[in-house]
Amino acid sequence: MSDKLMDSPLLLFSAVLLLLVVLLALWMLLSRQGKQAASVTAVGISTLRQRLGMSSVVVVGIAGVVGVLVALLAMSEGYRETLSKTGSPDTAIVMRGASASEVMSVLDRASVTLIPQAEGIAQDAKGRPIASPELVVAANLPIKGGSADDEGSVQLRGVGEQAWAVRPQVKIIAGRTFTPGMRELIAGKGATKQFAGLEPGHQIRLGSQMWTVVGVFASGDALDSEIWGDAGVVADTYRRGGSRASVTVRLRDPRAFDAFKTELEANPQLKVDVDTTLAYFSKQSEGTTETIRAIGITVGLIMAIGALFGALNTMFAAVASRAREIATLRAIGFRGLPVVVAIMLETMLLALLGGLLGGLLAWLLFNGYSASTLAAGTVGKLSFELKVTPELLWVGVLWALTIGFIGGLFPALRAARLPVTTALREL
Repeated sequence: MSDKLMDSPLLLFSAVLLLLVVLLALWMLLSRQGKQAASVTAVGISTLRQRLGMSSVVVVGIAGVVGVLVALLAMSEGYRETLSKTGSPDTAIVMRGASASEVMSVLDRASVTLIPQAEGIAQDAKGRPIASPELVVAANLPIKGGSADDEGSVQLRGVGEQAWAVRPQVKIIAGRTFTPGMRELIAGKGATKQFAGLEPGHQIRLGSQMWTVVGVFASGDALDSEIWGDAGVVADTYRRGGSRASVTVRLRDPRAFDAFKTELEANPQLKVDVDTTLAYFSKQSEGTTETIRAIGITVGLIMAIGALFGALNTMFAAVASRAREIATLRAIGFRGLPVVVAIMLETMLLALLGGLLGGLLAWLLFNGYSASTLAAGTVGKLSFELKVTPELLWVGVLWALTIGFIGGLFPALRAARLPVTTALREL
């Protein structure tokens, strides 16, 4: 799910499944054996109420698998989406060469002065380049709802006046912005949900100094998990002098990026990496997203094995309870293939019901649910919302159908191969 869940493998699998459904429907409508399979299927479905207990084992088991799988994948999707929508193709970020993130980058004063002079940077109404030298450090704050010693890491960003021009999506939603040169902070709305003392008017300790929270901002992306203050005051507090972690610039248009990057990387006075903010934040999400995905798939597979055995036991019991019925159909001319198809369709129907139920529960319980990472790689503690997308729900249904297919195949083959005389004596 590096970009979208509907990548080529899933799209191909879906197309093949749709083709098989169409071919099966035509076979059942136009061929003699297909019509027999339809008749046996209708009889089996009509008796599901009599086997409600056994059938519910399959539905509930598969619903649990799909619900957990979709919830975990929704976590990775929400995390990925939050970071991927943080940047834009018309803004660029410049950091020290080979730096994995802003926290690990240090640009000296000379570099910070040279970078805004490059070609391709947009200008404000006063003719100044829209470039924001920024300092990013990790600060510890008490976690909301925890004990006094229970602290977490929050990203503190020191910014100047151009930070607002670079990121016009950032809006003050409570209080006011900080006063330059003062130990004042504004907190992202995501950070206020995770850390104690970030309401306007409260004071918090950063380093050895007390800071006053004067406002709350919202951006709708990963910046919501940060706190901001004046870059010069942050640098003094953490003894960073005139250095900065990065310079974020607004380009005249996205096409200016290549020339901007080429000029900076070719400058012998600079040793920097240049990327669009969109690409930078997307890269930041890759490791954690893949980890969450791997955990989700692993847990899903373990639970799927349990649901598969449940489906096998249920369908074997269903075949045994209908042994005489199946034998009678065989005796009056029904072949083995219609019996196999009928039992498979019955199992797949139960699996589909379980998949839909699990997806519905995951959507009701987790879509939009607020979560946060304790250690989100190189981007600090990040608040995000789980996203149960249609693609994720479709993935859950495909898992359910796969479990149903495997769970119904062996009981169906046994029913088709069972000698008529043996089946008639079983009950």
